[in-house]
Amino acid sequence: MMVALVLLALGALTATIAPPLLIRASWVDREPVLALWAWQCVVGAVLLCCLLAMALSAATAWQVVRGHVFAPAPHGVMEAYGFGSWDGPWAGLLAIVLAGGGAWTGAMLLREIRDARLRHRRRRAELRLRAPSLPDEPTDRDERLVVLEGERPDAWWLPGPKPQLVITTAALRRLKGRQLDAVIAHEQGHARARHDVLLHCSSALATGFPRVPVFAGFHEQMHRLVELAADDAASRRFGALTTALALVELNEGRGVFGPCPPALAQIPQRVDRLLAAPPRLSVARRIRVTATASCVPVVPLLVAFVPGLSALG
Repeated sequence: MMVALVLLALGALTATIAPPLLIRASWVDREPVLALWAWQCVVGAVLLCCLLAMALSAATAWQVVRGHVFAPAPHGVMEAYGFGSWDGPWAGLLAIVLAGGGAWTGAMLLREIRDARLRHRRRRAELRLRAPSLPDEPTDRDERLVVLEGERPDAWWLPGPKPQLVITTAALRRLKGRQLDAVIAHEQGHARARHDVLLHCSSALATGFPRVPVFAGFHEQMHRLVELAADDAASRRFGALTTALALVELNEGRGVFGPCPPALAQIPQRVDRLLAAPPRLSVARRIRVTATASCVPVVPLLVAFVPGLSALG
């Protein structure tokens, strides 16, 4: 049971300390893909702490669970965890609470998947209404690119089993040459990296546990970091200046370059970042940051398995 409590303390410490460290890190805007990986590692470590603590507390409370959890373990490993000293109701209560948290997390994920599917079907239906099939075309056509009549310049990627890039005629009129290519590359960057999956997971966790700092920070930062990562994917192919000009052309008529709500303030910030072209981290530092982030989920595993490994040693 002591190991379960240590895991819970480690998870709480990670959930409290890691978000401000990542938000304030100077390298995040320079390496958004690396920042996305770091956030995933931190969130994964917190969830892993809770999962391992639940398994160990349940093994402490109930002999049947203990037999299943430690069935493949060699002799002497079970004794290393000191289950006999915590045969009270607290272990079972903790296991039930953690199991309830896990069930709630699963319910939030399922709800997010359901809502995403409903939004996807609604947007597909709206797309079919705005861009109906011609008389000689099949109704189940599967274009990768759909052009819509529209007075507002816009372009977006519609994810799903058959993803589509949607662009309005106003965007085609305003975007010049490589600017259109940059916009397409930006949306393709979202599709290749499956940013929609990250956004759905972060939304589910933030909705289910709004007071947990790591989940709230994960949700808040995902929306910004995925856009920066897609901007970088486009700028690497067509140049930072071209990508910045494409962003300006798409959003100039929306009033985002003057006084605007905080939700829209990231667009001028993205343009400024592209124009400033901050240098990337050195290869050695990228490797160090990647290795450090990758080690975060390993720590709960070490804490959980150290008593058993010590018994074997």
